[in-house]
Amino acid sequence: MWIRSTMTYRFSFAMTLLSNFTATLFDFVVILLMFAHVRGLGGFSFAEVAFLYGTTSTAFGLADLAMGQTVRLGKRVRDGTLDTLLVRPVPVLAQVAADRFALRRLGRVTQGLVVLVWSLVLLDAVAWTPLKAVLVPLMVVTGALIFGSLMVAGAAFQFWAQDGAEVTNSFTYGGNNLLQYPPSIFAGELVKGVVYVVPLAFVNWVPALYVLGRDAPAGLPAWSAFASPLVAAGFVGLAGLAWRVGIRSYRSTGS
Repeated sequence: MWIRSTMTYRFSFAMTLLSNFTATLFDFVVILLMFAHVRGLGGFSFAEVAFLYGTTSTAFGLADLAMGQTVRLGKRVRDGTLDTLLVRPVPVLAQVAADRFALRRLGRVTQGLVVLVWSLVLLDAVAWTPLKAVLVPLMVVTGALIFGSLMVAGAAFQFWAQDGAEVTNSFTYGGNNLLQYPPSIFAGELVKGVVYVVPLAFVNWVPALYVLGRDAPAGLPAWSAFASPLVAAGFVGLAGLAWRVGIRSYRSTGS
């Protein structure tokens, strides 16, 4: 319904799509400006940083497109309009994700994908193998699942917090911004936190460093580059559990 509504005004949709593409492009412009003055960043070349940027941005864009609307759940909990979703014969999570579905977010996905393809063209020093080639689309898919799971878990948190969207954004938008840069420029404690505490590093750092022929971060073994699907499955399972607990604890507004 929301897609049909959006496409009714095609020129308006095209302009919002272009605006979304341009707004997210400025994140990459910062990297371009940086490399206009330096040859490397933390020992990584421009092509390698662009590869990190492209993988996490595409993964986050897909998650934001599918589950980004879950951030609105807190408002529904506060005003009691979530009740209308509970009586419909459709899963509540699907309704929350589809509420005011923003097709314009394809701009972020497109922008990240363009940078990713460009970086693959520039990575002439990588010794490509079939395994490395498979890892590239795999990390985008698993990264999207990890980010999407964080969004669902954040939505579940709002059943109690009712206005905790910024907490979720610190892990999703903040995590995306963090993973756009090489781990070598961050403090060791922060890298360990992203690897072992909230393992966002499996979105792209861990598999991407294997593709680039570099050591895994925070002392992880080499085989950890292939653990992203398992980590994503764990995120999905925990997010599903959190959502079920949140739904069962919902007591409407009490009015």
